[in-house]
Amino acid sequence: MAIQKFLKLVEIQTKAASMIPFLLGTVYALFRFQQFNASHFGLMLVSLLSFDMATTAINNYYDYRKAVKKHGYGYEVHNAIVQYNIKPSAVVAVIAILLTLAVGAGILLFLKVGLLLLLLGGLSFAVGILYSFGPIPISRMPLGEIFSGLFMGFVIIFISAYIHVGERFASLTLTGGTAVLQVQLVEVILVFFVSIPAILGIANIMLANNICDMEDDIENKRYTLPVYIGRPNAMILFKMLYYAAYLDLIVLCALRVHPVIVAFVLFTFLPVRKNIKRFADQPTKQFTFGLSVQNFMLTNAARIVALGLAAIMML
Repeated sequence: MAIQKFLKLVEIQTKAASMIPFLLGTVYALFRFQQFNASHFGLMLVSLLSFDMATTAINNYYDYRKAVKKHGYGYEVHNAIVQYNIKPSAVVAVIAILLTLAVGAGILLFLKVGLLLLLLGGLSFAVGILYSFGPIPISRMPLGEIFSGLFMGFVIIFISAYIHVGERFASLTLTGGTAVLQVQLVEVILVFFVSIPAILGIANIMLANNICDMEDDIENKRYTLPVYIGRPNAMILFKMLYYAAYLDLIVLCALRVHPVIVAFVLFTFLPVRKNIKRFADQPTKQFTFGLSVQNFMLTNAARIVALGLAAIMML
């Protein structure tokens, strides 16, 4: 398969949705605990990126197989299998290779880190597969925004920090056939609040995608959140989630990130608000959907830079 076809099949431009939380969790571990493990970082990068690409390929393959409407932008151009005339057998082979890479790197990481990683990683793999596959995939239900936001926004950040700091977050051990879970509750709560912009930003990428695809989704029997609540309410929710993301600036201050650095993060509010308005005026997959990805990048890349600068100042 040509590289151009492969990159389109896995929608490489959307991988920021997993790479940004991965980097945010890594920088948080550096800032909060001054710890970094290069081998753990590399293994998680391979596993996470491979699995993210695999789930996207599964989603495109499933849409290709299940599509009722076989015309229009969403099918003829957006689906790489149709656009590039990719053989379904080649798509299945790519999915198998990517899943093998993801599972292999994940197992190696589990052997180095411990049981809790196996539990969280296994749960994430299961949700990722069920998101695109099965009798009723999560992506075809009104739960897609919740699952994608929590697992890609919070769980990825938690794991990407946990692989560096281990028991300073939590631990899971087996003693005499009994599983013992120990959690540093304050640390978990803090990392959850730091993750709020990623959780809400990823949820909004999903929400924007579903708003753009409402008509096609109805025809293809995809009963997503906007289909249930209607476009006007979906647009209100889209706006409110972005505004709520800035509440975590209070948490950054509580973590003793310098006020000047926190103010730098606040500056992203203006371009984010501009992008919200542009999307609300013309919510289409072809012209404005990418603004939701831009907003996600802006709000979370600013926090990565802020925590990185704060970590340097603490040295």
